[in-house]
Amino acid sequence: MGPDHPQLEIYEESKHGVAFNANKAAMNLENPKWVVGEDYHAAPTCATCHMSATRKQAVTHDVGLRISWNNRPEVSIRPEVSDAKLGLPGEHVAWKTRRANMQDVCSACHEQEWTDNFYTQYDALVTLYDEKFAKPGLELMGLAKSLLDPAVFANPIDWVWFELWHHEGRRARHGASMMGPDYTHWHGTYEVAKRFYSEFVPALQDIIARNLQSADATKAKQAQALQAKLDAVLDSPDHRWFLGRMDPAEARRREAERKAFVERYQSK
Repeated sequence: MGPDHPQLEIYEESKHGVAFNANKAAMNLENPKWVVGEDYHAAPTCATCHMSATRKQAVTHDVGLRISWNNRPEVSIRPEVSDAKLGLPGEHVAWKTRRANMQDVCSACHEQEWTDNFYTQYDALVTLYDEKFAKPGLELMGLAKSLLDPAVFANPIDWVWFELWHHEGRRARHGASMMGPDYTHWHGTYEVAKRFYSEFVPALQDIIARNLQSADATKAKQAQALQAKLDAVLDSPDHRWFLGRMDPAEARRREAERKAFVERYQSK
């Protein structure tokens, strides 16, 4: 649990957690043999998906062997990459193998199409966060570094960026991985976007303004580079709306969807 890794809270609000709490009295949790798809179907626990035996797999105590994304860093990476950095045996287990391991767990209760659809959504959320916010954010912070106090967290923007990726960005990705919609959106992508546009961008603009006309030619040049990168990021298709430059076709599509939503849900 916690602001940067709320797996417990995500599980409790997910369909899996709701189903477990509704059916745990009938799940024979004290049974030493507890194979999903064989001994029970009602709901999974954390151990079910990440550790327990299936009809094809033995029990494992390596909870990473069924995980196909490592969502702890600023930008998501494949688990074998992070295992290699730590010198763990998992560096030899490819993410596709790990995904197949988890899909084996899913198959005890779900059809393949359902599982495929889940991973389509999950991968899309990870890609959206990485490409729209994490990668540009890392590049911008890298360019801003030379204009900041070198002491870690001595600058306001250090805290803004840390909470954007370490708290909200993690919550969004972890929420999607465990089907917790509130943590994916309200505690995740909504907070990421809010902090990016209302705090991160203004902080960068302030850094640029304070250094653009600096008597130190090096700092002025670095501020120019940061300005150029920020301009490029904000003028990209993902962020152009922020400058009032949304593609007209996209604006029409969004307005049509807004009207359809209102028509569907307005009080009669």
